[in-house]
Amino acid sequence: MLIGNKEFDTDHHTYIMGILNVTPDSFSDGGKFNSLDRALAHVQQMIEEGADIIDIGGESTRPGYQKISEQEEIDRAVPVIEAVRKRFDIPISLDTYKSAVAREGLAAGADLINDIWGLKYDSQMADVIAESKAVCCLMHNRETARYKRFMPELLDDMKESLAKAQKAGISKEKIILDPGIGFGKTYEQNLTALNHLEELKGLGFPVLLGVSRKSVIGLTLDVPAGDRLAGTLAATVLGVLKGCAFVRVHDVKENLHAVKMTEAILRG
Repeated sequence: MLIGNKEFDTDHHTYIMGILNVTPDSFSDGGKFNSLDRALAHVQQMIEEGADIIDIGGESTRPGYQKISEQEEIDRAVPVIEAVRKRFDIPISLDTYKSAVAREGLAAGADLINDIWGLKYDSQMADVIAESKAVCCLMHNRETARYKRFMPELLDDMKESLAKAQKAGISKEKIILDPGIGFGKTYEQNLTALNHLEELKGLGFPVLLGVSRKSVIGLTLDVPAGDRLAGTLAATVLGVLKGCAFVRVHDVKENLHAVKMTEAILRG
């Protein structure tokens, strides 16, 4: 898979997507990187620690988050995308579910659109991505965590997103899938999704796993967001074992070490 000017061997390796929240209210690092200087310093640190992609988000999507306008999200994210593109040679992902934000972000230099609603929130999103020929990550999400048969319905929901992508003309080689841990799921359903990642991979697309510091870890270990590294690393190891192509994380160095060690063991 080509993202930006970098080739990713998604069948044989797990890559690190480093999180850059340029928001005042993200659940674990809100306000830490919402100035340009601090954001760029953090990008440099993540690259030095081994990040393969930088994922930039201008709106927090934590539980109970406050939605902001398209223009406010553009004003937060686009200058950072432009500055990262100017200073660093690394693929850039833009975390947004709004087509107007995606359009501006892609024009500013983003290579990938990371949509937490899997093309289902904004009817124009699929067309914007198709026209740009960018890569997209389609995440599973629901308004409410109501399911009769959880995994079959999750897969059916993902197939709906894939149908929207296909209809718009997004090529199969440009699509990544994300099970959406922490979105539209109960605690138990999050654990089930993690335990059945191979079923999502069975749809035939690279899988991105984003569990870093999330509430499923906090609830399992009874620890606050700042003390969830060990739980995150356990999820990352699981992701490697289940064949995930990407892990989206806050702590790049530690997760890279976990990936390298797991892959070394698997190679035997």
